[in-house]
Amino acid sequence: MMLLSQTSRRPQTLVFQLRANSTRLSSTVRHSSTKPLPEPYEQEGFTRLSRFWIPTGGITATKSEDAHAKLIRAGYLRQSHAGIFHMLPLGHRVQEKLEMLIDKYMHQIGASKVSLSSISSQALWQQTNRLEGYGPELFRLTDRKDIPLLLAPTHEEEITTLVSKTVKSYKSLPLRLYQIGRKYRDEIRPRQGVLRSREFLMKDLYTFDYSIQSALSTYEEVRAAYSRLFDELKLPYLVAEASSGDIGGDLSHEYHLPTPIGEDNVISCNSCDYVANEELATAGPIPLDDTTPGPDTGDVPTANVWRGISKDRLTLVNVWYPASFSDDSVNTYAIKSILPELDASLNNPIQYWPSSSEPKPHVHLVNIVDYRLGSPFSNALKTNANLEVLLPSGTNVGLTTITTDFVVSSKDDEPLNLLRIQDGDNCPRCSSGKLKVQKAVELGHTFHLGTRYSDPLEAHVQVPSNLIEDNTESKSTKKMTTVSMQMGCHGIGVSRIIGAVADHLADEKGLNWPRAIAPFDVIVIPGKNLEGDGEGVSHELANSLDTKLDVLLDDRPESFPWKMRDADLVGYPIIVILGRGWDSHDKICEVQCRRLSSVEHVPVRSLVTHVYNLLGQL
Repeated sequence: MMLLSQTSRRPQTLVFQLRANSTRLSSTVRHSSTKPLPEPYEQEGFTRLSRFWIPTGGITATKSEDAHAKLIRAGYLRQSHAGIFHMLPLGHRVQEKLEMLIDKYMHQIGASKVSLSSISSQALWQQTNRLEGYGPELFRLTDRKDIPLLLAPTHEEEITTLVSKTVKSYKSLPLRLYQIGRKYRDEIRPRQGVLRSREFLMKDLYTFDYSIQSALSTYEEVRAAYSRLFDELKLPYLVAEASSGDIGGDLSHEYHLPTPIGEDNVISCNSCDYVANEELATAGPIPLDDTTPGPDTGDVPTANVWRGISKDRLTLVNVWYPASFSDDSVNTYAIKSILPELDASLNNPIQYWPSSSEPKPHVHLVNIVDYRLGSPFSNALKTNANLEVLLPSGTNVGLTTITTDFVVSSKDDEPLNLLRIQDGDNCPRCSSGKLKVQKAVELGHTFHLGTRYSDPLEAHVQVPSNLIEDNTESKSTKKMTTVSMQMGCHGIGVSRIIGAVADHLADEKGLNWPRAIAPFDVIVIPGKNLEGDGEGVSHELANSLDTKLDVLLDDRPESFPWKMRDADLVGYPIIVILGRGWDSHDKICEVQCRRLSSVEHVPVRSLVTHVYNLLGQL
């Protein structure tokens, strides 16, 4: 941080600094004028609300007010554009505390912090074949020389290029680099505030090892650090086996917070440790519906058809399933496991199919049959198949060359379950367990990438042959060999955690925060009996409180009921009220903790101990 000279003449600036002996933030006011601050203020161990900007008023609560609306009304953030938000002082404190928490656990695993540019090269993304595959969510731009650039939604290409140019020896590995920075994604429909926005804050940890064994060890270290981090937030998180998606790799786990507003479905067993996201989850054999004939009864059941299309628009997909279900029950992830090129993002894929006005030759038609329909249906479909039945109406059959295939089992000859998993389905891992489906918000994701990026970007390192576990030469040889670095990528959605925690803990009165990321630990509100005696209260308060506590004094010229409503809305973990008991010999304080439904009257000599006891539970 650059310090201002004594001769500068700049407006006062609110600066947040970390106390050396604690993890709390304290606010101080830096003045460039020669007039000093009042001496008592220089020694205060708390923040005055009269000197801390929280925009209040002008926004009325609605009956259906969600947590995002509470964040705005309480003064944490404001929307700038669709899906883009400004963090105000309260929100910034929550964000900084969350970043500090992440820093702590990244440092525990020996990670060094970097700050990568938000601008990346489209040419770099072409090298890894991700430019087109990422789709229209990329913010693309060109500079004045017409060089194609993009606003990075993730930084695998950039960090790999950086490391490949600076690390050549295995002695520099393992290497763990992380950043907390802004990312960009051109969401087609931003929603739910900071949970699904176009600009967001993320923590990315990138790991580099010279062997698979070392990389997997690093992966488990990171997973353990993530668990400790979410444990400190005291959130009921789920760790789910996950698909690696566009990032790549063959091993990944997601960290989810169960919530009704979640966009993901997490499947868990009530008997064993099986937890997976919907993309990867499977179920054991599902009891057939009473209205659906058994698979091998000889009866041909009635079926519905769900239609899809491939990304190149040349493969048409018919998914056949029992008529007792609806299109909403179709699991597109299961279909993509059979046909990876399926474009599942289209609401009306039929409009892209061949028509009488625009015939397309050499179309491939794939019929995929759910196991519930059984072999009688599959056989009847193949035997009586004709294009008028298999194709949607309006398709120009006469001018289109069609190759038709039928898929009735997986590559491993397993039955095809093409419908979404439901509560009560059988667990695929244990014999007695039943599956539960929960809506959830993804907070973090860990990936073992292998050489997905190091191969195309030539991130190589020289390693003695005897250190590579799959080496076929003698273990005693010291011959050097060149290998691609084994990589990992591990993300945490910083701004998303703020929105998810706000939603998870909010109640009808306002927000609530875990102690680890609350903007302040304690707010002190003087009662009516102390109006006009702000300096006396602040002096005694400074002598009574532990400097490790992050304390806010509401010394604003507002009514006591208004301050109490505002404190509940903002969601401070602990509220200390200096009422009539403050005038007594023991100086009794009323200590409230809404989350714990606790209201206690405590003498000031016991205040710190009592507050710490409450905070330890939050």
